[in-house]
Amino acid sequence: MPSQQKKVIFCTAGALSFLCALGVVTAMGTPLWVKATILCKTGALLVNASGQELDKFTGEVQYGLFHGEGTRQCGLGARPFQFSFFPDLLKAIPVSIHVNTILFSVILIILTMAGTAFFLCSAFGKPLEVPHGPLGLYLLSFISGSCGCLVMALFASEVKIHHLSEKIANFQERTHAYKTQNENYTTSFWVVFICFFVHFLNGLLIRLAGFQFPFAKSKDTETANVAADLMY
Repeated sequence: MPSQQKKVIFCTAGALSFLCALGVVTAMGTPLWVKATILCKTGALLVNASGQELDKFTGEVQYGLFHGEGTRQCGLGARPFQFSFFPDLLKAIPVSIHVNTILFSVILIILTMAGTAFFLCSAFGKPLEVPHGPLGLYLLSFISGSCGCLVMALFASEVKIHHLSEKIANFQERTHAYKTQNENYTTSFWVVFICFFVHFLNGLLIRLAGFQFPFAKSKDTETANVAADLMY
């Protein structure tokens, strides 16, 4: 492939990596990871509410990795509240999972920025002036994508398995009990998913630039191995 086309491909991969890094940085600071509706269970049972009456006992909560906000309703009007995970909810949430989610998000940003630098270096500097050449680019894309996958898996387990929305809704609530009706992942969570997909796409772009996958053996290598086997 002509060097000009390789330059365009590596520039594209670098630009995508840079946009991903900016996206994850922005996502970490926003409370737009999950939006959930919460039902005041005690109030609804007390008056045996059903149908549209449940609207008076239904609130919302929206949060990210560091803070969030919501409204509680238990038949007497909406009560807005705000919260921070650190230090407010440390005793209510699975701290190790939450901290690991943040940690891998930071690692994802660092690796994605490193990928940006390596791709641009390959485009404008000496060809493949990165550690281990093409293998280094493949490895960096794979590790970055794995970090994105880990962020999503850890956060999803915290929300679904450990019932994070319910824990937030019931935090410091002494008179009423709330349960989650439904939860939806929102903008910031899907930004991480897009970043994961982009790192997979970057691996394909490296292949498109003419560099074999690390595990792919060339025909010359296979021929040499067959010849070596016949000699023994």
